[in-house]
This record gives sequence, structure tokens and C-alpha cells, in this order.
Amino acid sequence: MRSEVFRCRCAKCFLLLAKQRLKKSAPAMTLLSLPTDVLLYVLQCLPAQDILHFRAVHPLFKSIVDNHSSVWAHANFQEIWPSPVNRWLFERAAESGNFEAAIKLGIAYLYNEGLSVADEGRAEVNGLKASHFFSLAEGLNVDASPFVWLFIRPPWSLTGSCCKAVVYDSLKNECLLQSANVASLTYCLAKVLSLFEDEERQKQAISMFEASSNHGCLPSSFYLWEGNHKETVADPGRYLQSLRTLRDYATKGCWEAQLTLAKTCGSASLCGLKSKPKDHLAQIFQSSYPSFKQKMFKVQKGMNDTMRYILIDWLVEVTSMKDFSSLCLHVTVANVDRYLMLRSVPRGRLQLLGIACMVICTRFISKEILTIREAVWLTDNTYKYEDLVRMMGEIISALRGKIKTPTILDYAEVLLAISPLERHTMHLFNYICELSLLYTDISEYSPAMTTAAALLLARVLHKQALPWSSQLTESTGFTLENLIPCVITLHRKCFHNEVPKDYRKVSLTAVKQRFEDERHQQISKEKVMDYVELCSLLGIKEENEPSSLSDHTNPEIHTFLTSPSGNKTKRRREDSFREDRGNFVATPIVELSNHEDTFLGDFLDLSLDLSCTGYDGDQESEEEKHVDGTDVAGVEAAVVVSGSCAGPDEESEDSLMGEQFLAGSQRCSRSESAAAWAFQELQGELSSGYSSVTSESSSRSTESLHVVNESEQEDRGRSLPPSRRRPIKRKNGAEHDKEDSNLGLCV
Repeated sequence: MRSEVFRCRCAKCFLLLAKQRLKKSAPAMTLLSLPTDVLLYVLQCLPAQDILHFRAVHPLFKSIVDNHSSVWAHANFQEIWPSPVNRWLFERAAESGNFEAAIKLGIAYLYNEGLSVADEGRAEVNGLKASHFFSLAEGLNVDASPFVWLFIRPPWSLTGSCCKAVVYDSLKNECLLQSANVASLTYCLAKVLSLFEDEERQKQAISMFEASSNHGCLPSSFYLWEGNHKETVADPGRYLQSLRTLRDYATKGCWEAQLTLAKTCGSASLCGLKSKPKDHLAQIFQSSYPSFKQKMFKVQKGMNDTMRYILIDWLVEVTSMKDFSSLCLHVTVANVDRYLMLRSVPRGRLQLLGIACMVICTRFISKEILTIREAVWLTDNTYKYEDLVRMMGEIISALRGKIKTPTILDYAEVLLAISPLERHTMHLFNYICELSLLYTDISEYSPAMTTAAALLLARVLHKQALPWSSQLTESTGFTLENLIPCVITLHRKCFHNEVPKDYRKVSLTAVKQRFEDERHQQISKEKVMDYVELCSLLGIKEENEPSSLSDHTNPEIHTFLTSPSGNKTKRRREDSFREDRGNFVATPIVELSNHEDTFLGDFLDLSLDLSCTGYDGDQESEEEKHVDGTDVAGVEAAVVVSGSCAGPDEESEDSLMGEQFLAGSQRCSRSESAAAWAFQELQGELSSGYSSVTSESSSRSTESLHVVNESEQEDRGRSLPPSRRRPIKRKNGAEHDKEDSNLGLCV
């Protein structure tokens, strides 16, 4: 029997037992109790302004932020532009290894955008600083080909100081000092010189390419190989050694070398090489993966497939009007999609994104470029010069300098080398490839498979015997059964889906109009076989015919297409567009026709060279800002654009908190914006984003030409006496704050 235990019931003993029965609670977890490694990981995921807020909370956080450069190396500067207020922060991040900060500073100094510099010696000061940050950005560019040359490529200014020339000379001096990234910088300098036409600079470019190749730059080595390969065709021994060198470059990861080797494997037998050609070809095609562009709609909450279709359709119009290559269009669309999958873009800036990507891609690919002023003009001045410059910085930083990625056209060249097509079928093949850019659903297939399916569909539509041979199967690794789902999708999307219409119920068919040209043998006018006949030729069981109802029905289409000009859009899409193209001025660089010359009369400034491109060397980077204006009822004076968004003097680091950090990117005056819009209303002429591509009246076209030419004349006015300078009227109400999010992509 257990003995009883007697406990004292006094107040002192009772409270003691109660305390013993209580469980001790765990201490509260706070940020201060986290290990330093965890805090560093958290900080690396924050935007730059949040890091400053975090730094101001506690001395421990301040010490971590100040003593660890990795925090600034990973800081996010999205939608923030350098200014006198936050310049110290950008410079600190760039010196710590932040690619985005370095490239934005380089562009800001080159184009004098956001960082105010005195007029005296501006080109020299800005050029030296821009070259420093371009060098930092190129040193941080490890996964992509050297790219900073596209910002300093010709044409250069023929008169006065040229900021691009200063950047070039500074980078050249840095290469002489044997810097760590001398290989990529030398390639950039050689690329710039190779774009000049005089023989002396061409020879200097070859010597620089050789020096860059000796330092291990793979793009330089391949460039030299291309120049020497044609000379080896006559000698079998040298030709075989050249192919072995090409194979080495391809093995090291040069995409251009891989494509060239694949085309060589497809077009000829490679005797003497141990590797089997068809194995290399199959590896090229099987290493391609789907991009799944539908993921962009998870990032772009207010965007849908129709909005993207309208944007790409407009880019096709610009490509046709400026006669850019199809490759330029494909790379532009790829960059637009990649950016949309990474960062959210308001509706009102979708057109800005598209035209900025085209400016970048033409500089990277084409010999003829799309200048910034022309790009602004093509949007009918919906955006300003500085808007486009800043968007270029956002795109380059988001894509980490990787501008060109494998496209459908790359694989198309390989397929045409394996199995050449008749000219008529080849136009149909290219037509299908370009139509595929309009639809995100096709991105569930890899670019290589999409190209192969487009080739198969083109052959089937022209009823060619054996449309997919065993040679194509062995070379690509795709069987007929693998390609049939993609073929059916291409046929339905490209030919039997109702195309989207704008709010005026006008079909958007820029690709179709592009291939109605005689150069493409009017391939888009051909009648396409129906789904039943296609299934019969493919030898598959006929299923329910896909619905021809449009996938692009959208109740918000009217809102999306609304432009700052309301319903005063001037865009035309009639079938007579091609015939009428000669009746209006397509771009600011087109010479006036006799009819337009008579129409303008004395309003035309005969001292202006109309054959110029609107880009007088580096005077594009000097902008069109420092101008005078004349009063119109006291409003027009507010339209004059200042040199930059002026900010207060630089303050101490601890005081740059909250909204003050963002002052550089939002410094533009709201009162100036309101006055600018008031001036537009007084003029009775509001902008329309798409109307500049197909203008409805010659008077509007000549008016746009007159405004742009005045901008050019103002730039030329720097070398003219003040009495000959002419005022400029800027008709733009775009702002750098969030108020522009309600602007629609204009049609």
C-alpha cells in the first residue's frame, strides 16, 4: 500500500508547485537572431531601395550591408534609373559586381540621360565614365557573346566631339593595359571597326580580331574562320583542316560554329572526320527545348494572348516598312517574349518594349539600324527619347546581355541544307515560320520541332511526294509521328483560326500582307487545303475538325487599343496598303515625293538634308533636349524638354531612404506633364501609337516629318550660330511615373 504524501497548503508552497508545473516557452525568433548567412541570402533577394530601408533598421543590419559586397552585387534595380541622387548607390553596386547597375550607368552616361553633366566637355566626361562601366558590364558578361559594341557602333559624328569615339578610345587604352577582360573588349573594338567601310579600319579590325582570338575569345576565332574558310575550298587538305577547326569551336560551345558545322554536314559528306555527320545534326535538333511562352501570362497579370498578337503584328509592319531581315524580326520577338517572362510590363509600355527590342536587335544583327529618333517617331511620339533609352537599359539588364538566342530560322537553314526546297515551297516554309511568331501555343514545341513541322506542312500543302524522308528522320531525330501534333497545331493556328481584330473590327494581318509581295511570289494569297484533306495526305485518322472560332475574343480589346488620342487613330489595314505605300512618307528618312514637295511648299526647310537617317553620328546620344520654345497662350513653353531630370545635390548615405531613393527615376515634373497635355489639346492633334506606320493622310505624314526634321536641325544647330537655330515643339505627354499605366497600346 502506497503511503500518502502530505503537501503543505500554505500560499508560499502552493505557488512554488505551480511554477514547477509551468512549461518554459521558447524564445521568440527575430531577424536579429538569424545567422549572418541567412540574412545575406534574404538581402540578396531584395530590391535596392528595400536594402536601404533594411540597413536603417538596426546597427547589425547596417554592418552586414556595408561590409558584404555580395549584397550589392545581387541588388535589383528594376524600373530605377541613375540620377544625381542615387548615383552613389549605382556606382557602389556596379563596383561590387552588379551587372544591371553597370549597364544602366554606361547607357546613362553615353546618352546623357538622367545624370546631368555640364555642356562644356560633356562628350569627354561622359565618354570616359561610360567606357568604365561598359568595361565592368562586359567583364560580368560570362554567358553571352560580347555586346557593348552595339552602343558605340557607327555612324559617328563627323563634326564636333563624339561620345562614342571617346568610349572607343578609352576602351582601347584599357586593352593596352592588359585588363582581365581584354579578350571581349578587343572583340568589341574590332567589331566596331569592321562596320566602317574604309580599308584601313578593316585591316585594323582583322588585327584586333586576331589579338582577341589569341586571348581566347571564341567569337573572334569564328569570325576569322569565316573569312579564311572560302580560301580553303580549292585545297582538300586545307579544307579538311578548316572543318576540324570548326568542329573544335563547335565543341567549345560557339552556337554559330555549331550551326555552320550542321549546315556543312547536311550539304556535303565530311570525309576525314571521325564523327558521324548525322549524329551531330541530330544532337543539334534534339538539344532544343520548348520555351513555354504561356508562362508570361503568370507574370503579366493584365495581359493576354490577343495583346501580344497585336504587338507582334505591329512589329511585323515595322519590319516590312523598314525592310529589315526576317532574322531581325525573329530575334526581336524572342527578346520581347523573354523580357515578358521575366518582368511585368504595364499595358501602356508594351509598344515601347517592342520598339526598344527592335532598336537593340537591328544594331546587333543588321547593317542598317533603327535609330532612337526613328523608333520614337514610329510610335507617333507616344513615348519620348528618354523613355526609349531607359527601356533599352531595362532590356539589356534583364536579359543579361544575351541578345541572340537560337531561333526557328537557325534550324530552318540547317533543314534547307539537308533537303533543299523549290523556290515557291521555300516561300511557303518561311511564311509558316513567320506566322508561328504570332501564337504562344506553338511554343509548347521546341523551336527545332516547330521548324521541322513547318517544313513538313509546307511540303504537304504543295502535295510533294515523300514529304518527310528517312534522311530527314535520321538527321533531325524526329519521326513523322513525332511531328504530326505540331503540324496540326500550325495548320489550325496559321490558316484556319480567325485572326484578331482591332476595336474597329479590322483584321490584323501584317504577316499576310508582308508575303503578298512579288518577292515572295504572293504566297499568302494561295488557297490552303482544309483539315480533312490534310489528314488524308498525312495518313492519320480524321478526328473532329478543330473549331475555327477565334481564340482571341477579348472583352477588353477596346480598352487595350485605346491610345492617348482616344478614337482619333489613323491606322489603315485595307488590302490597298501595299499600293498606297508610295503615297505617304513612311519614315523620317524617306525623301519627299514630287507630290509631297509641292504640298509642303515654303514650309520645307531646304537647308535640311532629307537623305540623312535622323541620326547624325553620336548626336543621337546628345539627344534633342536643349531647345527653345515659343509661347502659345502661355502653354507651349512648358512643352520644351529640359536636358535631364534635375535632382538635388547628393546627400549622405544614411539620409537616402524611402522616396528620395527613387527621385532620380521619377523626377519629371507633373505640372510640366499637365501643361504638355494641355498644349496637345490646344493643337487639336493627339498621338496614336500605330498610326505612323500607315498614315491616313499625307498632311499628317508631312507634319510628322517636319517635326522630326526640326529635331535633326536642332542637333545640327549646335554647330550653327544662335540666330540660325530653330525652336522645336515636342508633342508628347509620356511620364516616368506610374500614371502612364493607363495608356493603351495604340492601333
